Amino acid sequence: MLLDVLRGGRRQPPPVWLMRQAGRYLPEYRALRSKTPDFLSFCYTPQLAVEATLQPVRRFDLDAAILFSDILVVPDAMGQPVSFVEGEGPRLEALADSAAVEALGGLRIDGRLAAVMETVATVRAHLPRETALIGFCGAPWTLATYMVEGGPSRDFAAVKGWAVRDPDGFGVLIDRLVTATVDLLTAQVDAGVDVVQIFDTWAGVLPASGFRRWSIEPTKALIARLRSRHPDIPVIGFPRGAGVNLPEYVRETGVTAVGLDSAVSPAWAARELLGLCAVQGNLDPVTLLAGGAAMEREVASILGALSDGPFVFNLGHGVLPSTPPEHVAALVDRVRRQASAA
Repeated sequence: MLLDVLRGGRRQPPPVWLMRQAGRYLPEYRALRSKTPDFLSFCYTPQLAVEATLQPVRRFDLDAAILFSDILVVPDAMGQPVSFVEGEGPRLEALADSAAVEALGGLRIDGRLAAVMETVATVRAHLPRETALIGFCGAPWTLATYMVEGGPSRDFAAVKGWAVRDPDGFGVLIDRLVTATVDLLTAQVDAGVDVVQIFDTWAGVLPASGFRRWSIEPTKALIARLRSRHPDIPVIGFPRGAGVNLPEYVRETGVTAVGLDSAVSPAWAARELLGLCAVQGNLDPVTLLAGGAAMEREVASILGALSDGPFVFNLGHGVLPSTPPEHVAALVDRVRRQASAA
């Protein structure tokens, strides 16, 4: 069903899956996660990553599974130390200059990433054929924010400052990341994913003058090179915070579908985007957390605006850890029940 919609079809009810659908809101995930204290080790252990990927599909009968991994396996595989601190998030040894970029290695699939590809192959073998398997990567800009800032940031001063002061030097890092993400996604497709999503989580922090240079152009290059290897692979772009730049992003990058964050008006997206590509989104995760009548109203509004075109129901960002699983079940039921009655 998901693949049909990504090819331009209209389905009622629309396919539904959720960003961060595997995670701490599920008690079965918490039990699984307790077996390995280190998050990256968890990602690199196929037995655990396979189970984490499959858990939400089993529980909610979703139309797609998304590989359980992390965007930061890329810098980790390139030789930049990455760790995860409980309650704080990722920590990296920040890249300070061009010399640090030059010291990075290339992305090796035959190293720790081989375990990720084993996870892909095993999950694909366990899924029904009609359930799509989604692979993913971080967009070069978003990966660069973590690699230069050394972790999450409030102002992105280090990475934006480098891009402004030394665009040629910063461009070397972006080019390296384009190559790395192409190699990662190629390996995921070779291992069995049906679709890939590019998470440009921090696209929205770029000024208008930098959005084309650091979000659109690297994503365009990434997709072109991926399609030179796998011409038919559907690509979902998720440039969070892109706002009015979304039509340009779609036209320039060549994405098959675009993910909307929660700030995008579904009515605007129907006017400006549905004629360009499939659209995915965009219930606010906090509305899912709240559930009840408020959630039902928002689901109805999104379906009403977007269901006349190729549309995939999703959130505007990931499921929050405190979300009751019953709310996710109610959401999936509501999408299918209301859309079927339309």
